[in-house]
Amino acid sequence: MTCCEGWTSCNGFSLLVLLLSGGVLNAIPLIANRVEEGKFFQNPISCFEWWFPGIIGAGLMAIPATAVSLAARKRACCNNRGGMFLSSFLNVITIIGAVYCVLVSLQALFQGPLICNSPSNSTCEFSVDSLTTHPQSFDLRWFSKASCVAPNSLNSSTTTSELHASPKEKRHRTIHFSTFVGLLLVGILELLFALSQIVIGFLGCLCGVSKRRSRIV
Repeated sequence: MTCCEGWTSCNGFSLLVLLLSGGVLNAIPLIANRVEEGKFFQNPISCFEWWFPGIIGAGLMAIPATAVSLAARKRACCNNRGGMFLSSFLNVITIIGAVYCVLVSLQALFQGPLICNSPSNSTCEFSVDSLTTHPQSFDLRWFSKASCVAPNSLNSSTTTSELHASPKEKRHRTIHFSTFVGLLLVGILELLFALSQIVIGFLGCLCGVSKRRSRIV
């Protein structure tokens, strides 16, 4: 087995682990909302898990490249120049999905869960505009504060709630932060593995791979 085949097999296994991890992470807030509220879309933890960055971006879009990379091992059907080229080509799709996962995760981390937003911005809006970032939104103070509830949403008789977050708020913030930090790491790692496979796939296409050895009877 050449280094191209060994690295391709390693990339395939790594992408498999990452795409499964992305799907599981994306499902965590969905399951938590289902258990807590009893139905989907009713007071969700945030809107961004419904963009499915881990299930679609880091998951489904990485399956073709993962399958070909795992098949491009010694004595496998894709163990040839064409298979190596195909693995490089399909990893372009993986890169697109990984970038999508990273962008959605970053936006989710900057905005925080719905419980931290103002009442006027506490509903899910599924549009490309909702993924637009602004320089002033690049902070994670919603997670570091004792309570992320905006002061202007509190009246004078409940200002002490700024210092003490409710159990529900703590739970939503922890789930939101853990989910999208995990998805951000998954997206970055998938991007790195996909880029490396594009390079190694072209090398395997140019230099060739090991030939099958005939069995001696």
